[in-house]
Amino acid sequence: MTQPLPRRAPGASGRQYTVPDPQPGAPSRSLRLRAAGGWVKFMRRSEMQPEDGT
Repeated sequence: MTQPLPRRAPGASGRQYTVPDPQPGAPSRSLRLRAAGGWVKFMRRSEMQPEDGT
């Protein structure tokens, strides 16, 4: 007869996740967020403006 595995309590494993340093020349997270927000605004404006027939 095999012994059952011990139960683990849920919670932190003790490992710490660190965000890797960005590559040289790569945009920062805040810049990427600003760009994404600008893109959404651009797409909204393009949907709201009527198309010209010319």
